[in-house]
Amino acid sequence: MITLHSLRQSQKSSRPKRVGRGNASGKGTTAGRGTKGQRARTGGRNKLIRRGMKHLIERTPKTRGFRSRRLKLHAVNLIDLQRVFPDGATITTADLHRHNLIPRSFPGAKVLGIGELKKKFTVRVEAFSASAKTAIAKAGGQATLVEPEESKKPTS
Repeated sequence: MITLHSLRQSQKSSRPKRVGRGNASGKGTTAGRGTKGQRARTGGRNKLIRRGMKHLIERTPKTRGFRSRRLKLHAVNLIDLQRVFPDGATITTADLHRHNLIPRSFPGAKVLGIGELKKKFTVRVEAFSASAKTAIAKAGGQATLVEPEESKKPTS
């Protein structure tokens, strides 16, 4: 139930303050900025000086860029596995690196279901698409998820 004390003013109904529109408005002449000084002028104030933030920012080192914590996985299609590996092979991420199916800069792989699989494989990689998992199982193989190694996970 709505009561009077629980009603709130809508955001749209409150207009921004009109400053510097004459002394009768209560915010005329200096428009609430005080008298003179750098902070009273337009465009002449360093916002970092407020609340003692500048010295904190100056003290922190300039660490360039950003390193994502997410594990980078490279996509490999079933048609590529069919082309490169013999029937009954056990395929790992290291094998995919060895056969140049994924670049060395990618520590893991995700198998996607593009292409028809006629060979039986045991695949041990970091991720599978749903269609790839069903295609491997349909061909009589196994799709096993592997946890990425700690050394391969990006740090910071």
